[in-house]
Amino acid sequence: MLNIGLPKDIEAWLHQQAANAGYETVSEYLAELIMREQERLSQQARVESLLLEGLDSGESIEATDDWWDKSALR
Repeated sequence: MLNIGLPKDIEAWLHQQAANAGYETVSEYLAELIMREQERLSQQARVESLLLEGLDSGESIEATDDWWDKSALR
């Protein structure tokens, strides 16, 4: 269990957000936000990995308008 001290205005805001989102408790709401952030970070790491893989995949080409036009026809 984790206990966090928050200013009253933030605590009130969290209660309101949790209620608006249909959560029974602020704890449920915060757990969902944390899980979403974990997923977002995981997806970000995957995209970064794919970008690095692309950079290391071979010789680069310049993606000019002409290249895009030709690529669209393939």
